[in-house]
Amino acid sequence: MADVPEVVQRSLNINEKLGPRLLAAAEQNAILRIGWTNAGDPVPKNGELGLCPGLPEGARLRALGVLGSWVAAFGTGGTFTLQGDAGGFLGAGNRGTTVVCERMAGDFVGYQMAGGSITVLDGCGNDAGAEMSGGHLFVRGAAGARIGGGMEDGLIVVHGDVGPDPGAGMTGGRIVVNGRCPSPPPGVVLRPLEKKELKEINDLLEDETMHVPSDAVCLMAQEGLNIEQTTYAVSTDDLSNIGLTSDAQQLRPYETVDTVALLGLDEQVQSLALPLPLLPCLTSGTTMNPASKADDAVRNILLRHPALVTENPRAVDVVLVSRANLLHVSEALPNAGGFVIDLSNLPPMDAEQLDGLLVALRSMAIANAPAGLVDAIGRVQALHARAAHHGIDLAMARIEDGSGISEAAALPMTGRSKKEHLAGGTTQTGFLLGFAASGHDLAVLMASGVDIVACAAPMADTEDIAYWLQGTQEDLSAELRRIGINSIDMLERKHLRALNHETAAVSGLRLAGYERPLPHWFAR
Repeated sequence: MADVPEVVQRSLNINEKLGPRLLAAAEQNAILRIGWTNAGDPVPKNGELGLCPGLPEGARLRALGVLGSWVAAFGTGGTFTLQGDAGGFLGAGNRGTTVVCERMAGDFVGYQMAGGSITVLDGCGNDAGAEMSGGHLFVRGAAGARIGGGMEDGLIVVHGDVGPDPGAGMTGGRIVVNGRCPSPPPGVVLRPLEKKELKEINDLLEDETMHVPSDAVCLMAQEGLNIEQTTYAVSTDDLSNIGLTSDAQQLRPYETVDTVALLGLDEQVQSLALPLPLLPCLTSGTTMNPASKADDAVRNILLRHPALVTENPRAVDVVLVSRANLLHVSEALPNAGGFVIDLSNLPPMDAEQLDGLLVALRSMAIANAPAGLVDAIGRVQALHARAAHHGIDLAMARIEDGSGISEAAALPMTGRSKKEHLAGGTTQTGFLLGFAASGHDLAVLMASGVDIVACAAPMADTEDIAYWLQGTQEDLSAELRRIGINSIDMLERKHLRALNHETAAVSGLRLAGYERPLPHWFAR
């Protein structure tokens, strides 16, 4: 059996070859085939993943073999038929494609689908139709646990038994079960189908063998109280209790210092240049577009500075892929400079499923775009291990993860994990902060070994963001001049001092005045 890198590369190559052929085939109403030779001889695929993302209207594809995860995801039209088995997340983020799997499918079939239809003819795994907001999912055979979990709208029909907790957390839509159905969880009601409703559902099904009988049951959300969720616990500290010091002579106040950082260090990656190691977190990349009457200085700052956005990216921006924008990543990625997957905001994925998502996203993004992962600081060890395993360019830890871990405590956690998992590689580390970073904050984090920082901008106005970025760059430059170094690449841990006992206790930094870490950091 082929090893993982070979399967990933094979999958990327298939998607690359399909791209220019899709539109031509759609115009000619032709079917593209995967798993057959040009002469029509079957050569079944084995393990390819992330195939055929973002299928457009008119595309018609047929595949043969056992495929992996994230196949035919993010489609907006056309048809995809698989003569074989599929892995997890088949047809995820579907908005209009007709997907047919003639055998079994894995977990999360139709995850977050909003339109189109998916048909699985030999059963599926857990969480089928999870968080779907529209479209139709038809399953013949047994379905696993939590089918339709968190769904908001749409229709699921199962001709077979379903596992425990069907419809858990659903707020809309219908789940029709023609088979054994366990007692639904709280918030979900089970009722018989009405005659009009039965006819309406069967009219959707062209195959009469898939028609629903009158004794099938329907699961729906129960009217209940809307309880506002409590927010995460937040860090009660920042980086103001860490100082920067040096015995070097300070630089002249007009001396030029280097604050530029690169996102993507691998030679094959199309790196992004950041004027300072900071990615402002914005909803839309259009926020960084200067007004026509803006000063040239404001225009230059905004146009050359990348941001971390969820929609409407510019060519220099990085797209944050999460639940919020999963349905529209096929439109965003071709226009962006890179992407970051928010693992803590998506369902848990094993290594094969994450590879499938990476293949799908890389196939829709520009060539050799830098890719990153975001996860909670409490899972930084796993984050770094996964980043190294999957060849990720940036591993970013979210500080405000609900644990309340402070930024000072996160520094040694990240440093130890980086030394263990990322030493000698090209994966960069990052922090996603819960506050707007200052020049001092950036200098402290760079000295701690953090490469890229992302944070919310302290203001929403486009011109104000430009002034904030320029002011932050000037503050960072002033910090570097004060401690006598002319580049952020020269910042080291030796430049840092904890300014109080509590910060020294959790960070392992030298306590100012004591000039050594506290004794417990030397204990085994």
